[in-house]
Order: sequence, then structure tokens, then C-alpha cells
Amino acid sequence: MANDRPGRRRVGRPPTATNPNPIDIHVGARVRLRRTLLGMSQERLGEALGLTFQQVQKYERGANRVGASRLFELAKALGVPVSYFFDDMPEEGGAGPSTAPTGQTDEDPMRRRETVELVRTYYRIPDETARRRLYELMRSIAGSMDGDKP
Repeated sequence: MANDRPGRRRVGRPPTATNPNPIDIHVGARVRLRRTLLGMSQERLGEALGLTFQQVQKYERGANRVGASRLFELAKALGVPVSYFFDDMPEEGGAGPSTAPTGQTDEDPMRRRETVELVRTYYRIPDETARRRLYELMRSIAGSMDGDKP
């Protein structure tokens, strides 16, 4: 029996599985999105979970699957319900055909770093009236670019 030798047997995914599961990619992308929105580093999230930042990276890429208990811990550490990690997942149960290897899609602006940084910066404006005016200005500019009225 060739697989009886220590260190020779693969545990977990079948040997033919070279790409992460689309659901794992989606969950990982949601972990990264929430962590980034909170301004939390991978190292800090890892400390909260008793993990290294490299393990957090693997979860975020979908390279490592997130078990139920770890998903519960992630939800607590990130201040979201467990269902958050499955929000916006396509009906097919995968991340869709346009998913890049990193778990990000070109079509979804909510997964772009620029969008996340914009939202974080927006909420750092302490004056609610100023934030609202900035929001209206952005809507007006976007509307004029589309040929719409604000």
C-alpha cells in the first residue's frame, strides 16, 4: 500500500483539485472586504482568531476552507452575522464565471480596493451635513456623466 507511508497521503481535497472552490473564494472575498472596511490588518484579525496573518491570507484567497466554528469566530471578530459571508453569492453557489483567481471580479465595484477606501474615507468625515453634501455632489457628477439629471 503506497499511501500507508507517513507524509505521503493527502488530506482534505482530492489530489485533482488544484483550484479553490468558488464558494471558498466568495467567502474569503467577503472576509477581506469586511476586514478592509474596518481598517483591520490581516495580522490583527489573525491575533483575534489565534492565527497567523498567512493563515488569514489563505482564507481570504479561498486556498483554505473555513470550517463552521472558524466562520463563527470570524463573524464575531468582524462584527457581522455568519450570513454576511454568503451575501451576494450567485444562485449557482459559485463565484461566477468572471471571477479572477484572487476571488475578485471586474464587474463588482464593491470588491475594488478604491471603493473600500472611498467608503472608509467618507465615514471619517465627522460632520454629517458635509458627508451628505459630498454624497449629493457625487450623485450629481455621476448623473451628469450618464446624461441623467441629478
